[in-house]
Amino acid sequence: MSNEIEIGRGKRGRRAYTFDDIAVVPSRRTRSTHDVSTSWTIDAFTFDTPIIGAPMDSVVSPASAIELGRMGALGVLDLEGLWTRYEDPEPLLAEIASLPAESATQRMQALYAEPIRAELITRRIAEIREAGVVVAGALSPQRTAEFYETVVNAGVDLFVIRGTTVSAEHVSKAGEQPLNLKQFIYDLDVPVIVGGAGTYQAALHLMRTGAAGVLVGFGGGAASTTRTTLGVHTPMASAVADVAGARRDYLDESGGRYVHVIADGGVGTSGDIVKAIAMGADAVMLGVSLARATDAPGNGYHWGAEAHHPSLPRGRRVQVDQVGPMQQILHGPAISADGTTNLLGSLRKSMATTGYSDLKEFQRVDVVVTPYE
Repeated sequence: MSNEIEIGRGKRGRRAYTFDDIAVVPSRRTRSTHDVSTSWTIDAFTFDTPIIGAPMDSVVSPASAIELGRMGALGVLDLEGLWTRYEDPEPLLAEIASLPAESATQRMQALYAEPIRAELITRRIAEIREAGVVVAGALSPQRTAEFYETVVNAGVDLFVIRGTTVSAEHVSKAGEQPLNLKQFIYDLDVPVIVGGAGTYQAALHLMRTGAAGVLVGFGGGAASTTRTTLGVHTPMASAVADVAGARRDYLDESGGRYVHVIADGGVGTSGDIVKAIAMGADAVMLGVSLARATDAPGNGYHWGAEAHHPSLPRGRRVQVDQVGPMQQILHGPAISADGTTNLLGSLRKSMATTGYSDLKEFQRVDVVVTPYE
């Protein structure tokens, strides 16, 4: 049966679903939460939780990356953020949090116009590595060729190439030299996570480059205005399921090579995490969920790289309700019933309620779709 609907006489579109449109359905079996594992492995690295801190200055600093690592998660440092442009960005983070709404974008554009310094990339990565946790850093596709050698030489464990949308084939008539992902990944000695991707075909192309993981979605979430400015949007339940289908087909095509699917965007509560994994994700990349922490570097505000683009901002600085320290957000105890604290406890409870003992099993859980009005 076709999933397409007629929008008008000259256009048809595929029906797609957000996480709000679906629900997980319990089966005949339940189990104890003590018998549930939320660990996952990518390349040579195993984590206790399928949580990745998004490379946003409001979410991940060297200190919060270390804290996330010690809690069994992974923090990805934005290597184009304030931490690699300034010796001491703490006063600037505080300034961003204090800006009036009408001048925030313009001031952030000025702050992020400062050049990225290779020696600061090396220093920040070394700081995280010295703490003994897995080190992950992110660059945009536009900056990867310029700084990847610095990043790899500094000792990064996982390299993330993250943009609004990333393709395996960038076409240009302007004379620019696009990043050849397949050759780039082949030449690197570290696993690469790349995205975002929102469709089966785009994800399959990225998997064929040799990526260890593919980011699903456009990453901005609560702080993004990409839908408003570009008209681009990815209903995440359908996108994750599509990319999980590409993973399955690539597994057969490649003779057994498994590429991890990471939901990146639209994951704001513990229920969204549950649904992302139910649709086929191996892990989730969180922005606003972690920006709510009282010890997050955003000081009660959240923004991404799109918010300070020099010519076309596609995001904004948003105020978030601070609900507790990062430890409480991940591991509880929860102090409210809104899905913002004890994210891992909620995931464990959902897995136990539906009778699944690990994340790979839970990807097979039954779901239902809420009928359209």
